[in-house]
Amino acid sequence: MLSSFMAKEPPPGADASLPSDAWGGLAAMLVALPQALAFGVAIFAPLGTQYAAEGAIAGFIGASALGIVASLPGGAPRLISSPCAPAAAVMAALAAHLSVSQPPQQAALSLVVTALLCAALQIGYGAVGGGRLIKYIPYPVVTGYLSGVAVLIFMSQAPKLLVLPEGMDVWTGLASPSLWSGPGLIVGLTAIAGMALAPLLTETVPGPVIGLGAGLASYWAASLFWPALRTLQDNAMVVGPLPVAASGFWSALAERWSAVKGLDASRFKALLMPAATLSILLSVDTLKTCVVVDALTRSRHDSDRTLLGQGMGNFASAVLGGVPGAGAMGPTLVNVNSGGRTRLSGVLAGSFALLVFLLAKRLVAWIPLPALAGILLVVAWRMFDRKSLALLRKRSTIFDFAVSATVIVVAVTVDLIAAAGAGLGLAALLFIRDLMRGTVIRRKIYGDHLSSRQRRLPAEREGLKALSSQIVVCELQGSLFFGTTDQLFTEIEADLKTRRFLILDLKHVQSVDFTAVHMLKQIEDRLHAENGRLILCDLPPSLPSGKDLEAYFGEVGLVKPRRFVSIFGELDAALEWAENRLLEESGQLLPHSPVPLELHEIDIMRGLEADALEAFRSILQESSYETGQRVFSRGDAGDQVYFIRKGQVRILLPLEGRKGHHIATLGRSDFFGEVAFLDRGVRTADAVAISPTTLFSLSRANFDGFSRSKPELGAILFARIARALAVRLRMADEDLRALQEA
Repeated sequence: MLSSFMAKEPPPGADASLPSDAWGGLAAMLVALPQALAFGVAIFAPLGTQYAAEGAIAGFIGASALGIVASLPGGAPRLISSPCAPAAAVMAALAAHLSVSQPPQQAALSLVVTALLCAALQIGYGAVGGGRLIKYIPYPVVTGYLSGVAVLIFMSQAPKLLVLPEGMDVWTGLASPSLWSGPGLIVGLTAIAGMALAPLLTETVPGPVIGLGAGLASYWAASLFWPALRTLQDNAMVVGPLPVAASGFWSALAERWSAVKGLDASRFKALLMPAATLSILLSVDTLKTCVVVDALTRSRHDSDRTLLGQGMGNFASAVLGGVPGAGAMGPTLVNVNSGGRTRLSGVLAGSFALLVFLLAKRLVAWIPLPALAGILLVVAWRMFDRKSLALLRKRSTIFDFAVSATVIVVAVTVDLIAAAGAGLGLAALLFIRDLMRGTVIRRKIYGDHLSSRQRRLPAEREGLKALSSQIVVCELQGSLFFGTTDQLFTEIEADLKTRRFLILDLKHVQSVDFTAVHMLKQIEDRLHAENGRLILCDLPPSLPSGKDLEAYFGEVGLVKPRRFVSIFGELDAALEWAENRLLEESGQLLPHSPVPLELHEIDIMRGLEADALEAFRSILQESSYETGQRVFSRGDAGDQVYFIRKGQVRILLPLEGRKGHHIATLGRSDFFGEVAFLDRGVRTADAVAISPTTLFSLSRANFDGFSRSKPELGAILFARIARALAVRLRMADEDLRALQEA
């Protein structure tokens, strides 16, 4: 499975795009690297100030590994992956939680394992097609989560900006100006100003680079007044010494991985939820960036391939001791604007980060922590979705604001894991709310505006005019579940008091739960008490979930001998059955006699003189058909019109890949085949006997010869056929009007 994702040829023209990709990758690295350092320090800082240097190295490694490895599958060619704010917030919160109960080394190992589990989950999302599903997380949940991350970043970085004593509560520190560090405040505010004003100063140098440079310059300027800033030893203002020897780094990494053997299953289970939270958040952040890039470049990313790459990148970063990350918006947009075209730009961005790490590792020790904190505070400010406050202005969006606000509050007061749970719960509530806002009744039509396709004789049609209003047809849609059943019952409750037959057309229903079945039983009980009937038709052969709806109704007891529920394959059959019951109860249903009609009993011949009937009989041919036998099929040549002496004939329009569309059911005394009789073209539909049937047939050739010898009789028959067709067209118009108005 994974090899199929990797087996992708380089894009055409890759060599030609190398200069653009190189410049795009370099510019993206300049944006990503300062933030990666800040995120790495932020993640490891809760383990102790001595871990700031290790955090900086982890940021370097994350920027390098993610940039190189995540770009290889090529799901989003211009995407730049690097450590990001959501990862920093989740991992820093987890580090703070672990530091209470575990030694720093064990806590650091738990962070690595969490990153590995996150990577494995992301690889799984990409392998099973989860990229499409993650896109459907409601926007209020996503924006609330990211805003919560922004608040957490502020709470974690404000103490570093002010260089407050370790362990002091942020709000206590903010309320105690006497504890603030003057040099730290100067350096941090300078970095904030540099990053914030960068777009006004230049479009060439990225904001984080200017912010970091401004912070460094102000740090050395401050050292002129505070000499202690010129030393690394016990200096809480800087990252501090990094392990210079490669052997020291690799030995520390090997020691950490050897400790994995000591982790038991309970430790892995405890880390699974944070890893799942992190994997979803990083995946959403990545795909959100991809959507923005698609809009800018008129391209289309592969969500699953992109998630696979993110998982591989985070796995490589975790194995090497780096921090996790995602497809980052800032570096990616800089890459696009700087000319990056292919996945090579991402690989080069990671390679440039690795080069900086190898060449300038000694200088990293002097990076001021307040400057990094200032950069992160600007990131948090930009991440916080202030536009969501506009949702308060309209009643229709207040609930959406409440969702975002709830996620933020839970993230700040509890933790991001609980916020993830709250977000998923609220996402379900949003889904239910949207379902409840729309009606599950797609269309409602009463029987006096819609009739079956059973062609009835005038006496039966007249009888139905007074009776058919006792039938109501409701075409349902969407999901019938606990959130919509009360709405459905409310909309049809008045009809249950005045109608006897309720027909529910289920062809557009997507799901049905047990609560909906219980409601259908209540409807059936109400109808049966009034000598009525619940009728279900057009049940889908299988729901999107794969459930067989008719079998499910049988399993839960809705359809069984003691209940009064009928199921039909199509709406027309249900309508015909209900109409027949009404006519039968009123004594107006004409029986289907097995005795063939004589010519004078056929409606179109009724009232003719005996000699005229005898003349017509001389040009008619008689034929018989068994049940299921075709009289003719669509496309057949033939010019006969048929008159039914006995039985029934169904007219069907064949549809490619589906069962035929039922046009009409014709009984004794009716006729069919008139279209080919009139225009002498091929048959336009199928005619199938649905009971033992006897027919009279009249060919156009015989009729033409008859009309030349007896023109008056020919004109009478033609006029009667024309009048019958006019009646059928008027009935069809009424049905179409009723369907459009419903």
